Amino acid sequence: MEGTYFEACSCLAICPCRQVGGRPGGRSTFGICDFALSWAIVSGFAGGVDLSRRTVVMVGTYDDDQPASPWTVRLFVDEDADDAQYDALAGIFLGRVGGTPSRNYAPAIGEVAAVDRAHIELDHRRRHWRIRVGEFVEVAASSEVASAEPVACGIPGLDRPGTEVVAGRLRVAADPLSWEWSDRCGFATTFRYAADA
Repeated sequence: MEGTYFEACSCLAICPCRQVGGRPGGRSTFGICDFALSWAIVSGFAGGVDLSRRTVVMVGTYDDDQPASPWTVRLFVDEDADDAQYDALAGIFLGRVGGTPSRNYAPAIGEVAAVDRAHIELDHRRRHWRIRVGEFVEVAASSEVASAEPVACGIPGLDRPGTEVVAGRLRVAADPLSWEWSDRCGFATTFRYAADA
């Protein structure tokens, strides 16, 4: 599957977790990272299940000082997904079925608090970046951060450099995750996830 990707977290831009100019990232700005990740699938299949035009959002948190820094996450799947699409999307984005997510980020997931169907609104257009999941998640960004070197994030893949942004708003109220930040980092790019060969 492939599409567009936008995220924001509680670090300062450029997020120290990112790879900049090919150099590996490090600890989060404040030692604890609160994040919201979003994927808009343009086209793709899981087996015979068409996942085109579906959306997924993951919110989570981790502490750099915990051994292995396990993530606590909550996943939201497009409410318009049918049962087969819902099962496929949950399995893929939580890394339960292998493939790119299981290599890029899923091993960091320590606890899945919930997987929910939800009304998801995404805007991944340049300078109009938005994530809204009902009353649970609200993210907005419009300004870019200049960088003389390529910036990449491991979640969509370090092979897909993108645009570092400043999120004016990052609010999550999705039990047990709750926070509100302003003027923190964000990142926009494309993604392409594939099954294991």
